[in-house]
Amino acid sequence: MPKTLLISGSPKPDGNTAQLIRECAKVIQEQGVEAEVVSFADMKIESCTACGKCSETGECNIADGLNEIIKKLRSAQGFIVGSPVYFGTARGDVMAALQRIGYVSRKSDQFLSGKVGGAIAVARRGGQTFTLQEMLMFFLINDMIVPGSTYWNMVFGRLPGEVWKDQEGIDTIRHFAANVAKLVKKLFPDTGNPS
Repeated sequence: MPKTLLISGSPKPDGNTAQLIRECAKVIQEQGVEAEVVSFADMKIESCTACGKCSETGECNIADGLNEIIKKLRSAQGFIVGSPVYFGTARGDVMAALQRIGYVSRKSDQFLSGKVGGAIAVARRGGQTFTLQEMLMFFLINDMIVPGSTYWNMVFGRLPGEVWKDQEGIDTIRHFAANVAKLVKKLFPDTGNPS
């Protein structure tokens, strides 16, 4: 069965971003695709040091738990990342993780190429579109396939649970998650391994 890996980039295990990522996982599973959620809530992700060791080992040289996520991502066909908006941009450790994941892929076996996915941004009031653009740069430069939805993948909410008041945002991310699952099934119908 094909699989999608989802990352909640929130420092809160039950914050709005985490709740939305779990909702995406639920939609993906309803479409017949396995979904696994990873949370950054208890992780301390460091920035890339450009040491280049990943070109030799296929792993990141920094031991902060990201290599376990990379291992899961290598065997997944879909990849969704959600981030809260901090001062108009994605949370710093989310971008640090994406940069390191991308660096490992590009310097080793290009394991991201052809995977399906995209980003989700959550904020109280604004900054979601720039945050989406910032995160989407990762997907596009790594030869990934990003399906659309009925609007941008952004939801409004500040306190945990407030996102559920934004019905249009909820509908948008559910539609996006369903599109990821449908595309994963079409591209990887017979195996659990990327082609």
